[in-house]
Amino acid sequence: MFYHILYPLVKYNTIFNVFQYITFRAVGAFLTAILICFVFGPKIIKLLRKYQITETISHYLPDSHKKKRGTPTMGGIIIGMGLVLSSLLWNNLTNNYVLMAVLVTIWLGGLGFLDDYLKNVRHTDEGLIEKYKISGQIVLGLIIAFVLYLGYGKTNAITQINIPFLKDVSFSLGIFFIPFVALFITFYSNAVNLTDGLDGLAAGCIALAAFGLGVMCYVKGNFVIAQYLRIEFIKEAGELTVFTSAIIGTILGFLWFNIKPASIFMGDTGALSMGGILAMLAILIKEEIFFVIISAVFVVEAISSLVQRYYFKHTRIKTGEGKRIFLCAPIHHHFELKGWSEEKIVIRFWIISMFLTALGLITLKLR
Repeated sequence: MFYHILYPLVKYNTIFNVFQYITFRAVGAFLTAILICFVFGPKIIKLLRKYQITETISHYLPDSHKKKRGTPTMGGIIIGMGLVLSSLLWNNLTNNYVLMAVLVTIWLGGLGFLDDYLKNVRHTDEGLIEKYKISGQIVLGLIIAFVLYLGYGKTNAITQINIPFLKDVSFSLGIFFIPFVALFITFYSNAVNLTDGLDGLAAGCIALAAFGLGVMCYVKGNFVIAQYLRIEFIKEAGELTVFTSAIIGTILGFLWFNIKPASIFMGDTGALSMGGILAMLAILIKEEIFFVIISAVFVVEAISSLVQRYYFKHTRIKTGEGKRIFLCAPIHHHFELKGWSEEKIVIRFWIISMFLTALGLITLKLR
C-alpha cells in the first residue's frame, strides 16, 4: 500500500524514492510486523484467556506438559494479523507471487483456526478430522500447482528444481510438478505443526528458515547479484524478500509471548500456515532442495512421528503388541523423556537450524 500511495509522490519530493527499494520496504515490513504483535498480542491473549480458549494437553505427552494446561492457544491469530497487515502495507501488491503467498497464509490459517476451534472451543476429541484437514491442504496445493503450471510463461521453467552444491544443474518434474507441489505444501504444513510442541521451538526454527529463504529471494530477484553468483534471475522473487521479512518480524514478535513459560501457543492456526507458506516460497523461487536442507529440523520431526506411528501399527498387527522406536514422538518429546530440559532441547534445535541455514546459504557461492 505504501509503495502504491507514496512512491508516486517522488515527482514532488525525492525522499519518496526510498519506497522503490526492496531493502527499505523489507526493513519497514519487519518493524511493522513486530509492532503489530506487540500492540495486539496482549489484547488477543487476554481475550482468549477470558473465553477460556486454552490448549488441550494430550495424555500421550510427558507429564511435564500438564502444567501448561490452561495456556491460551490460537496464537496464529497474532501471527496471521502481523504477517498479512505488514505485507499489505509494504509489498508491491501487483506482484502475483505476493498475492499467492497471502492466499496460502489465509487459507491454511483458516484451516488451522477451524481445527483449533473444534478442539479447544467445541472440545471435540480430535478437532478437525484428519482426512478433512489433509484434503484442505491438498486442494490448496493443487490450486497453486495448476496456477503456476498453466500460468507461467514457460511451463518447463517453473517445474525446474535447482540442485545446491552444483553449478548450473537442475532437473524438471514436468507434469509431476502438480502432485509434487500439493504434497510438498501439505508435508511442511504438518511438519511445522508437529514441531510446535515446546515453548518457542517451532517459532525459532521458522524465523531461521524464513531468513534463509529471504536471502535467496533477494539474490535471485536482484539481476546484478544473480549474474555475479551465476544463479537464475527471477524478477518476481525480489518482492518476496519483503514478505519473508514480515514473516521474521511477525515470528519474533510472537516469540516474545511464546518463550518459556509461554503466555500463548501457536496452535494449528499458526503452525499450518507457517509451514505451508515457507514451502510455497521455496517452490516459487525453485529452491525446494535448498529449503529441505535449511528446514531439516521440521523434516526430522515429521519423519520421526510417521515412523513411530506406522512401526507401532505394523508391530501390533504382526505380534499383537505395538512397539515404539522412540520413547515418544515427535522426536523432541523423546529427548524430554531422556531427561533433557525443555530449554536445552529448544536452544539446541535452534542452533541446529542456524547451522543448517548457514550450510544452505554457502551453496550460493559453490554454485
